[in-house]
Formats: sequence, structure tokens, C-alpha cells
Amino acid sequence: MQHPKKERTFVIIKPDGIQRSLMGEILGRYERTGLKLVGMKFGVADEKKFWEHYNKDDAWYQKKGTKIVEDKKANGLPVEKEAIEYGKDIVRQLVKFMTAGPVLMMVWEGNQAIAIVKKITGGTEPATSDVGTIRGDLTVDSYEISAVDNRAVRNLIHCSDPAEPEEAAREINLWFKPEELLNYRLVNEQILYDVNLDGILE
Repeated sequence: MQHPKKERTFVIIKPDGIQRSLMGEILGRYERTGLKLVGMKFGVADEKKFWEHYNKDDAWYQKKGTKIVEDKKANGLPVEKEAIEYGKDIVRQLVKFMTAGPVLMMVWEGNQAIAIVKKITGGTEPATSDVGTIRGDLTVDSYEISAVDNRAVRNLIHCSDPAEPEEAAREINLWFKPEELLNYRLVNEQILYDVNLDGILE
């Protein structure tokens, strides 16, 4: 059985985070918790790979699209296509955004890594993210304005969902080969995890 301190999670700093020169700020927030960076890639990602990354099926597209159609009807707006196509538009917008420029992909390791990263990152919508989170502190976007502008929400980061821990492993395996992830020890892990703190006093 794997030790809890070896839990890993996946993070992408999105094109808006790169363009706003927030990489150092974001890395620093994760690093200060004691999590350990074990993999990193920087570049423009493949569109087809992002469709795999978002991993949605027709049932998901239909459900999301049906909600969009209902909202359009309620607001007296024209419905111009099938519900499933509105659902697919959600991922189309995400993929267009994520391939618009370079992204920074990372794998972080440590106890409760998935939940800790999500807590620091904040809720999906920046406008309603808690103060103190990356999204709450560093951006002002909202679902409302992104819908008006027909684009994805610019919320700086993608991170794995703690509600589906198996997704972190799937995302890591999609973007990183095993040999691209490092196994090493940080000195501060002794303070975080060692039982007896041996060797501090001289």
C-alpha cells in the first residue's frame, strides 16, 4: 500500500495565468504548504489530447446542453441547435482556450495533495471563490461574463477534483510518462512527516 505522503495530483496553469506572469506566485502558494513538485512541462498542448483530458461522454453533453436550452427558452433567446451540440460547445470553448497559448503542467506530491491543491486553488468561478484562494485573489472573471462573450471562464488553473481521486491518476498518466516523474526527498519532509524528528538537537 502506498504511503499517504505519496499522493499525487495534477495541475495546469492555463494560458491566462501564463500571460499574466503568475507562474511564480502560483507555484509559491502550492510549495509553501509542503507539497513537492515531482513533474513539470511547459508548452502549447495538443487539441486532441485536451478532448481526452476533459473526458466527457454524450450523456454529459446532453445533460449540460439541455440546461442551456432551458435557460435560453426561459430568457426568450433563440435555440439554434440540438442540446447535445450546446453541451459539446462547453468543451470546444475549453479546448480553444487551453490551446490558445503555452500552459504549465505540473504534478505535485504530498499528504492529501489533491484536496490541498483544490483548497488553495479555490472554486471554479473566480467571482465566487473564497478570499485567500488563488482564483479568489488573482482574477475577476465570472460565468456571466464568459457566457456573454461566448468563451471559457478564465480562472488561471485546472486542478484534479478531490471528489474523484481516480481522475488525478488518469490525468497524470495522460500528460506524463512514468519516467518523467521524479522520486526524490526534500529536507523539509523530515519536519512534515518523520515521526521522531531525529537529528534536530545537537
